[in-house]
Amino acid sequence: MDRNSFIIIFLLLISINCSQAFDLDMTVDDDIRKNYNSSKLIKDTNTEDADESLPALPEISKYNKPEPIEENISKEVNPPVQPIKTGSIKISSGTSFNVVSSTKINDWLAKGNTVKFYTKSPIIKRKYTIPANTVFTGEIIETHQPQITCNGGLVVIRVRSMRYNGQTIPINAYITRADDKMIFLNNIKGKRTYLSTLWKKGNWGRTLFGRMFNLTVSLGGEGSTILLSPFPFAYGTICLGLNTLVSPITAFFSKGGHVSIPAGSAFRIKLMDDAYID
Repeated sequence: MDRNSFIIIFLLLISINCSQAFDLDMTVDDDIRKNYNSSKLIKDTNTEDADESLPALPEISKYNKPEPIEENISKEVNPPVQPIKTGSIKISSGTSFNVVSSTKINDWLAKGNTVKFYTKSPIIKRKYTIPANTVFTGEIIETHQPQITCNGGLVVIRVRSMRYNGQTIPINAYITRADDKMIFLNNIKGKRTYLSTLWKKGNWGRTLFGRMFNLTVSLGGEGSTILLSPFPFAYGTICLGLNTLVSPITAFFSKGGHVSIPAGSAFRIKLMDDAYID
């Protein structure tokens, strides 16, 4: 069988399959026409048949259009904090009181713990006098222990009330001095120890270099060992250099000092808002 004959037979097979598919499609169309009466279709939607078969659509006019629902969005506005007026005598904001801690304060205390202070001597002002042993109650609002990077511990105290003449007077005050040291931003911090830790980390290299230097001097003083004298010095110098390079990195991952203030330490409290007493 040559090539041309093969092509002719292939084309005949394709044409036979196409004709069978066309006949199948025509047969399906005939079945549809027999079983479905297209004359029953409702061509006019305004005829009675259309009215009976389909529900009437509601008329939409400008009078029955649904109005858009406007949601009342209430914006919450926080009112300004007003001082609680419980008496007739005003203690102005910015007034400071020198007090003494009645408990130990350290960074092991948890957030929310209360600490107490008291006045060691009377505080005499123009319009009022705060007697001795007046108790001030504070709350620890933030605390953490020493952290890496030589960061020390932290204690933040907010003084909430003062016991005056048998009454608890609400106040809003913070700490400006703790253990006779100035406190900034109300943060009682532990000692940051990076520089001291850096010096301690370099002790090993300096000590070894001193030993190797003494050994070099000792070997150089004897004629038989003078040729060996440079080696200890070179070894000590290399170790000192490596220790100097590494110590800033190792000191960075060390921790700072704890906050630990014993009971009986001097503090200074400063009012943030006005307070009122009788």
